[in-house]
Amino acid sequence: METPKCIGVIMDGNRRWARSRGLSSAEGHLAGYEKLKQVARWMRNAGVKHLIAFALSTENWARAEEEVGALMDLCRLAFKDGFDELMEERIRVRIIGDRERFPKDIQTLISEMEKRVEENNELWGSGCGDEPEDDVFDLVLALSYGGRQEIEMAAWRLATESLRLGISPVSLRFANFLETTMTGIPDPDIIIRPGGEMRDSGFLPFQSVYSERFFSKTLWPNFSGKEFLRILVDYDKRKRNFGR
Repeated sequence: METPKCIGVIMDGNRRWARSRGLSSAEGHLAGYEKLKQVARWMRNAGVKHLIAFALSTENWARAEEEVGALMDLCRLAFKDGFDELMEERIRVRIIGDRERFPKDIQTLISEMEKRVEENNELWGSGCGDEPEDDVFDLVLALSYGGRQEIEMAAWRLATESLRLGISPVSLRFANFLETTMTGIPDPDIIIRPGGEMRDSGFLPFQSVYSERFFSKTLWPNFSGKEFLRILVDYDKRKRNFGR
């Protein structure tokens, strides 16, 4: 069976999951966070190499102050040490998006986590096995991310670089200036969206042009290993022509 190398997930349905159980939105988002860690392990065990998770959009900042505050508390939990258990399993956590919008203490926690990731990178690349990088899994969190914003920033980077080099912008490859390219992540083979909505909501618009879409009515915290395996089987049956 052909296994996708990179999968993007739009984690939708946390609040509806919580409401159906008489819980707060904060508890729903916590359940979604725990599901993300579980799904990352499923994907790694299945042979997937990269997971890009749409965790917080630029539009999410407009939600109620109480909910945004709960999301920030969850970020503090995750970045302080919540993802360390994954890194112990050779799962490398990365961040894309506009981190400048986060409170300063969360920006600091992200930087400290990235230092731990870098230390692990050095350890994983120090000769532990013949090809130590081969079994490292990338979990990329799209936080304060918007696809339109990413394309605008890529255009700005390209223009700035062309001026610096004194060459025409057409001489530079636009895709090289996207955030996912900066982290060495390939375009997603699959985009999965639980929660019942059938749209991408601005998630990786440039990179997902040829991605296969899988939409599910299952709310994200209820997303199961069985459903994930069904998606892999369905993906294996599809013929990808990449626009040809």
